[in-house]
Amino acid sequence: MHISADKVAEVIILARDARRGAAELDQFIDTLTEDEQAGLVAVFWIGRGSFDAAEYDEAYATAVNEASTPTNTYLGGSPHLADHLEAGMDALGIDVNAEEDDLYRSV
Repeated sequence: MHISADKVAEVIILARDARRGAAELDQFIDTLTEDEQAGLVAVFWIGRGSFDAAEYDEAYATAVNEASTPTNTYLGGSPHLADHLEAGMDALGIDVNAEEDDLYRSV
């Protein structure tokens, strides 16, 4: 995978935390490398059912090749961002709950 589970967990937390607002989510996504942003989009697409987990590489390549909108704008437009990311990670066999718990404890 092109993005670590803890970074996906951070996006999930920020997407759910209305107190921090969209600006902090946008800023965090902007700090990710292009590979990480494409990986995040691939996980999102898997979670919403556009690709199967076995098609991660295809989803990632599509995210790289078809990127035409800033990632934070694209993902920020989804009201179910956190749910799709969790579902995508689950489909990939990665449990982000422990990562989320660690991040909450460090705040």
